[in-house]
Formats: sequence, structure tokens, C-alpha cells
Amino acid sequence: MTWRLRPTAPIASSTILVGDPGRALSLAQTLLDRPKMSNHARGLWGYSGQAATSGTELTIQSTGMGGPSAALVLADLAELGVERAIRVGTCVGLGERSRPGELLNVEEALAVAGSIAAFGLAVGDTSTPDPRLRAELEAALGEDGRSAIVASLDTVVRGADGIPDRVAAADLQTAAVLARAAQLSIAAAALLIVAEGEDGEALGEEDLAAATDLAGKAAAAALFS
Repeated sequence: MTWRLRPTAPIASSTILVGDPGRALSLAQTLLDRPKMSNHARGLWGYSGQAATSGTELTIQSTGMGGPSAALVLADLAELGVERAIRVGTCVGLGERSRPGELLNVEEALAVAGSIAAFGLAVGDTSTPDPRLRAELEAALGEDGRSAIVASLDTVVRGADGIPDRVAAADLQTAAVLARAAQLSIAAAALLIVAEGEDGEALGEEDLAAATDLAGKAAAAALFS
């Protein structure tokens, strides 16, 4: 029995996960032919349909904010038959390690928050993506993205203090998504858009929308390679 999702249309075995419900709608309009809303319960908008480029069934599901919410949604998706998932989200660049507009193909996600213990990790541990999905993302991105290590926190990123120099950016849920997906036997990866810098520099709405479309297309290509 699912607890957060109440699907009104079939859920595909391949899924793109986004935090923001508005981003789910935007990607559904970009990536799917005749998308159908597959979930609206709890404001977690989800859409299913055939991918415009491949004709293969694809679901785009919002997860809400933070790792605990995303982990609960993932558990529901596992019960609904999801086998592969790619998180397309935003992150904050740390210092000069990454800049707004970059697309980061996550190679490791460092746990910096206490709630990560619920997903089998201790603070300071890392979770990693499915190797094949990450490789397919790298191929789909080409020169439009790069591999990076990110950190995941429970609260808004306030700076790089205490975060190792090897970490390029920080977000609120990637470590939890990758760790929980592994527990659920879901092959998962993550592609993050650097939406703002530590100094407050941020992408404008049009640039963020363009980066989201590019990331979504890469994620869809990787899922169906």
C-alpha cells in the first residue's frame, strides 16, 4: 500500500524525480507526448506518458523538499514498480568549486545531516549512484556537464564551512535519494543544476528553465539507453 502517492494513471518503471512540483509540470510538457497527471495527492504532482524522443513510458514525479520526503516518495514508487530513477534537482555551488548554470553528474553524495541515519548512513558517509546510469548520464550530457561530488544537508546551505574541499556543491536530498534507492533495489543517479552560488549569484528564471530542460532531456536519454 502506498502512503503518499495516490496514482490516477500508470506509473512507469523509469522515473525522473524532481523536488519542485512546478518543475515536474515543466519537464512533463517538455519530455512527454500527451502527459497525464498520475498523482496530485499531497501536492506531489506526477505525470506519466510516452517519452517524446523514444516512445517509451516515462513518469516524472515530484518528491517535495528534503531527504525524508524524497525517501518516502521513493518507497511508494518502489511499490508501484519503479526500477530506475534519476533525480534532476538544483544545488548551491560552494565557493569557486562550481558556478551557476553548471550541470553536475553526481559521482558521490556526502551525508552532512543527522537524518541520513534513517537511510543506513552516518554523517560523513557517502552514497553513490548506479554505475551504469551514471555512465549513461555522462554520455548523454557530453560537454554540457561534468562529474562532481556533492553534499546533502537537512537545512538551507549557508556556506562551505566544514564541508571538504573536494565537494563542489550542496543540496537537500541527493544523499538520501541514492541511499534509499539502494535499499529499495532501485537503480538511481542524480543530475544537479547549480542554481546559485555561495555568494548569492543566481540563475535567472529563463536560464534556470533552459538548464532544467537540458538536464531533463539528458536524464530521459540515460534512462532509455
